[in-house]
Amino acid sequence: MITYNLEKDLDVEEFRSVLIRSTLDERRPVNDIECMTKMVRNANITVTARENGVLIGVARSISDFAFCTYLSDLAVDVKYQKAGIGKELIRRTKLEAPEAKLILLAAPAARDYYPKIGMPQFEYCFVLDDVQQLKL
Repeated sequence: MITYNLEKDLDVEEFRSVLIRSTLDERRPVNDIECMTKMVRNANITVTARENGVLIGVARSISDFAFCTYLSDLAVDVKYQKAGIGKELIRRTKLEAPEAKLILLAAPAARDYYPKIGMPQFEYCFVLDDVQQLKL
């Protein structure tokens, strides 16, 4: 049986492990424990999926609970994908901040997933990795 919970103190190693088992590690700094610790500690909505106590899925978000919630990580162990776990993690994340728009950037391999579960796609997104990139 899969259980879903809001977890404020998710273990960093468990988080790292599920990222690896979901293939999201290809786009996350899983070998930088300091960064991973900050990612877990500074998220204010972390919804987990567990089977027999083992973390099999996580949705990690940052929200102002009024206007927007940014879903930064949606990871489900590949053994459990296509079973509705990701969709349920998204649903439960949205319920934590119902007035706020849920926003995410899709991983290339997941771009077709979100429209299938009813999330509209928007064309515009901009990313700034380094302040030096700004043209003055």
